Amino acid sequence: MSGTSGDGVDAALVSIGGSGLDMTAKFIAQHHVPFAPSVKSLLFSIRESGNCQLSDLAKLGRDISLLYVDAIQAVLQATGTLPGDVACVAAHGQTLYHSPPNTIQYFDPSLVAYEVGCPVVSDFRRADCAAGGQGAPLVPFADYILFHHPEKSRVLLNIGGIANLTFLKAGGTLEEVIAFDTGPGNCISDALCRRNLPEGLGYDHAGAIAASGIAHSSVVERCLQNDYFHRPPPKSTDGPAMIQLFDEAIRRHAPSLNLPDQLATAIELTARSVAGAIPEDVEVFASGGGCYNQALMHWFIDAGLKLQPIGHSGVDVDACGKEAVAFAILGAATLDGVPGNVPSVTGAKRGVVLGSITPKP
Repeated sequence: MSGTSGDGVDAALVSIGGSGLDMTAKFIAQHHVPFAPSVKSLLFSIRESGNCQLSDLAKLGRDISLLYVDAIQAVLQATGTLPGDVACVAAHGQTLYHSPPNTIQYFDPSLVAYEVGCPVVSDFRRADCAAGGQGAPLVPFADYILFHHPEKSRVLLNIGGIANLTFLKAGGTLEEVIAFDTGPGNCISDALCRRNLPEGLGYDHAGAIAASGIAHSSVVERCLQNDYFHRPPPKSTDGPAMIQLFDEAIRRHAPSLNLPDQLATAIELTARSVAGAIPEDVEVFASGGGCYNQALMHWFIDAGLKLQPIGHSGVDVDACGKEAVAFAILGAATLDGVPGNVPSVTGAKRGVVLGSITPKP
């Protein structure tokens, strides 16, 4: 998995048993490979401008694919697993654009299949889009398999570049799952850091800069008036759309706001859009890089919203490995010919088998 934060690739080795909704998943190991600065720079240039040279696009696809290979091979070597023992690599690809029904998740599955030596399942969104869906979120199929509980209602909250949640009703069926993107996760904060601190990390480490600022409430209110936050699901969004929304609100209401205050404002927008989407009286398990942003986590604590680490759910996976595990489950469903989308979540006309299968060369 490489998400919209563009920080790198998370590879998880997962043992799958059973099929369909009777599937089980055992997390074995994971490895993270960060994107090189040149890859991140080109990726965000394309995502934010919507323009690129074809030669740059081709190079980006190859570079990302080789980083996928590095992450996969590191996990296999660390666990003594041979490529022939792996049923498939399930890879989401790097999102370059998402505005349903148009979407681009980018990498070269043939290159990964050749270098690793096993089949690759990829391009998961398109089949759902073809069936009239948003192509997102796709993780709820796996969330249901891993986390549904007969007596407890649960929310699985993931705070990546975009924040999204899955609501699992106690004892509910797959058809009763509700899931959607709540709005921005880390994408606005990351964009502010890339612009203002070009030699820095590309993100606000632990939310330290945001913690020193003061949120500008009129900017947050202006953003929250946007139709997206009031539209019922199914719905999904993307980083550039949320960044543009924030930038316009800053220009209109606080053009001289300094960086710490802008970051504090971005944190409050993320926090309020998340908090406003979570039902009462549910267990909330959080994952994603946003869990490491202390300014964001303290906002939730101060608001009385208790977020538990994903590992407290009974599933042995850490905050940044959960989505990689989810795509292992989706890849297994594809190999079994089982639909992996949830029409009530994506808006698709029916369940469809997701992804394209690239055989081992």
